[in-house]
Amino acid sequence: MPEPGEATELRTALLRLRRTSGLPVVFGGLSSDARHAPIAELSGARTSALRGLVISSGSGLGGKAIALARPCAVSDYPSSRHISHEYDTAVAAEGLRSVVAVPVVVRRTVRGVLYGALREPLTLGDRTFDVAASAARDVEQALAVRDEVQRLLAATREQISDPGTGSGTWEDVREAHRELRALAPRIVDPVLRDELLAVCGRLASASGPERGPAAGRARLAPREVDVVACVASGATNAVAAERLGLRPETVKSYLRSAMRKLGAHTRLEAVVAARRAGLLP
Repeated sequence: MPEPGEATELRTALLRLRRTSGLPVVFGGLSSDARHAPIAELSGARTSALRGLVISSGSGLGGKAIALARPCAVSDYPSSRHISHEYDTAVAAEGLRSVVAVPVVVRRTVRGVLYGALREPLTLGDRTFDVAASAARDVEQALAVRDEVQRLLAATREQISDPGTGSGTWEDVREAHRELRALAPRIVDPVLRDELLAVCGRLASASGPERGPAAGRARLAPREVDVVACVASGATNAVAAERLGLRPETVKSYLRSAMRKLGAHTRLEAVVAARRAGLLP
């Protein structure tokens, strides 16, 4: 079953799809099973006929989209000869006629399907397809970020429990810390975000080789820490901006503020001071 945060991301994408496309009915579902997607979120529905309906690969319009891993549409669902009709009862109960279905695909694996529908038999135009595909991409990107966060959290838990003393191991810890910090602002789920930031804090407070008596004195804003973490990996302002989704000028401003708070005059001094202050591993 989808995680609570995934449900939030799905609901947000569907509401955006309904608002930007003008389609009166949107719905969809996610699943870790690439062959089935239960309909969990609806907007604009008049009945509950579609809720909980499990869409199987190859069955109906959504099942066709799942099987082909590409968008599919029909201008009149009940009479279409291009799909099977296992879900006609639920579709008829809601009065849907013209429907588009777009799969959610992450790393070549189908993770769900989004629908938009009209109650009239009309041909949907390219703009509707584009908006529906954009909504699916939003969900895909959110799921990809969640997957990466989970991977990094699993890897860093081992580093936290036994960080070792080798320089290579500590570089791995520092790189994981930087990546997690960069991903944090993109996490919608507050529980997952809090867990991520807690792990970052544990990584930063671990007894690294450069921890010194200045620990705990400096206080940086979260984005200032993110920028210094990028700088510590050797990133330029432009690269840091790309990683963090900021403008280079904004990165420069954060770095300048962090250097002032750390009493540093160079980028290297800022990194060393941040490590001694327990802000970076």
